[in-house]
Amino acid sequence: MAKKGKKGKGQEEPVITRVKFPSKKLGEMFGIVVDILGGDRMRVFCEDGKHRMGRIRGKIKKRVWIRRGDLVIVNPWEWATESQDKLGKCEISWRYTRAEISWLERNNKVPEILDINNITF
Repeated sequence: MAKKGKKGKGQEEPVITRVKFPSKKLGEMFGIVVDILGGDRMRVFCEDGKHRMGRIRGKIKKRVWIRRGDLVIVNPWEWATESQDKLGKCEISWRYTRAEISWLERNNKVPEILDINNITF
């Protein structure tokens, strides 16, 4: 009888068949979660070099746990005005798993500005 619960030593990493990419037509981009602020809000460093206030999309809010240092896809809000004392806003629509991140790194799909190995918080 198989044990239920946490993954054990005998289990292998899943085989990656398809990886979601940000849609440039819709304005999506890669980002890294820098800080968790509470209330489903996070500070995200985006691939365009800006820090934004991220909000977890309702569809994934209770299904996916997002932690500091995770690689995500964000949709910047064009209608939210940025100022010097306020961050721009965005919506977090996807979180990558470890296996997907390693596939993206091997195939050089992650932008250089988002160096996952040297994340500075």
